[in-house]
Amino acid sequence: MQPVDVIIVGGGPCGLAAGIEAAKAGLSHLILEMGSLTESIRQYPRRMHFFSTAENIEIGGLPFAISDVKAGRDEALQYYRKAAAYYHLNFKLFEEVWEVTKEGELFTITTTTGGTYYAHKVIMATGYFTRPRWLNIPGEKLPHVSHYYDEPFKYSFTNVVIIGASNSAVEAALELYRHDVNITVVHRGEDFRSTVKYWLVPDVKNRVKEGKIKTIFNACVTQIDEHSITVNDLKTGEERQIPADFVFILTGYIPDAALLARCGIDLNPETQVPVFDRETFETNVPGLYVCGTVLAGIYTEKVFIENGREHAQSIIDHIMGREVHKVAELIQRI
Repeated sequence: MQPVDVIIVGGGPCGLAAGIEAAKAGLSHLILEMGSLTESIRQYPRRMHFFSTAENIEIGGLPFAISDVKAGRDEALQYYRKAAAYYHLNFKLFEEVWEVTKEGELFTITTTTGGTYYAHKVIMATGYFTRPRWLNIPGEKLPHVSHYYDEPFKYSFTNVVIIGASNSAVEAALELYRHDVNITVVHRGEDFRSTVKYWLVPDVKNRVKEGKIKTIFNACVTQIDEHSITVNDLKTGEERQIPADFVFILTGYIPDAALLARCGIDLNPETQVPVFDRETFETNVPGLYVCGTVLAGIYTEKVFIENGREHAQSIIDHIMGREVHKVAELIQRI
C-alpha cells in the first residue's frame, strides 16, 4: 500500500478521536484494530453504565443524546459506530499490529496476519482492556474461569467466586447477588478498594453485613480446580477450599508493554509508563505518539475516555505544526 499520513493503532474511543482529528485536518489515515470497532466496549458487561456522563465521552463534537445522564454499553457502541461513519473513518478491523519500525522518515507497521502498512506518523491508541492482569496460578485457564464479567443470568443458582475488590468486582458482585447467585469475593486487602464508586460502597457493605455477599479479605487464591478454589489466609497461612462453579478474576488490566517495546518506545521499568512529551504526546521515537489509556502504564485508573479523548487534538496539532492544545490535567495524574 502507499504510505498514509497517519496510522492509528487501536479503534477504541480515543483511537476514533484521533482518526476524527486527522480527518478534520485533511490527513489521510488508517485505523488498525485487533478486534471489532470499539472492541473493549463490546467486551464490557452487557448491563454496564459508564461512570462519566454522556457529554464527557463525546468525540468529534457530535452530541451523545440519550434519555438518561449516563450511557450504557449498547448506547456507547451505537454512538461510536455512528461517529466513525459520520466522519468516514478508514478501518482495517481484526488486524492486530505486531510491530512498528522506522526507517528514515517512514514507519512500517506489520501485523500478526502478515499485513504490512506504511505511514509518515503513527499514533498508538491500544488502550489496556485486552490485557488482563494474570495471577499465574494453576487452573487460571480452565473454561469456567474468566477475566471478563458478562451478564448475570447464566450464573443464577450457582457458586461464583470473584477475585478482586475494585469497581468491576463490586458491580459484578451486586448484580450477581440480585440474580440468585451465591457470591464470594476474595481480595488481598483488608476491605474493598478505596476507588470503588461512592454510591456502590453502602450497597455492597450492607449486603455483606446481611450475609448475602460473602467476603474473604487478607487472602489470595493459590489454585483453581473444576468445582472449587484454594484460598490462602495471608495472616495465618491457613489454606481452605471454597466451592466455585465459576470464577471471575477481576483484578484489572494493563497496556501491552511488550507491543510498545517492539515499537521502540522506552518504558519506565517499574510503572510501565511510556516515555512521551507531556504536551505533544510524542514518544522517544520521533513521529510516534501515544494516545489515551495506553500511556497510563500501571495507573490505568488515572486515564480514561473522559480525559484520554483530548490527547488526539494535541497530537494532530503537533503533526500539523499548529499551536498545541494543552491537556494539563494529565500532568498531575501520572
